[in-house]
Amino acid sequence: MVVLLPALFGLMFFGMQAALMFQGRALALAAAQEGARAASAEHGTVEQGVGAAQSFLATSTAGLTGTSVTGTRTATQSTITVTTTTLSVIPGWTPTITQSASLPVERVT
Repeated sequence: MVVLLPALFGLMFFGMQAALMFQGRALALAAAQEGARAASAEHGTVEQGVGAAQSFLATSTAGLTGTSVTGTRTATQSTITVTTTTLSVIPGWTPTITQSASLPVERVT
């Protein structure tokens, strides 16, 4: 029991940390996609894309801290990048997550 119990707790902490990181990655990617959709609209701007991503994160920030959203838009493509940190059950470790989404800019041809 002295050997198995710490191993069991380690396995439980590892599983919980993996779940928290998966959730953080999914939320960051969804926010980046939402922002990219707004920025790639025909009359969209980078500011609208960043605002849409931040608005999405404001409604669903379950465990995300230190979030920053950046974006770029060229004549043909818009990109939104979300960088955040998620909760950690491992002391002294703060996992950073970066997700980005790119879409072609809508234009009349």
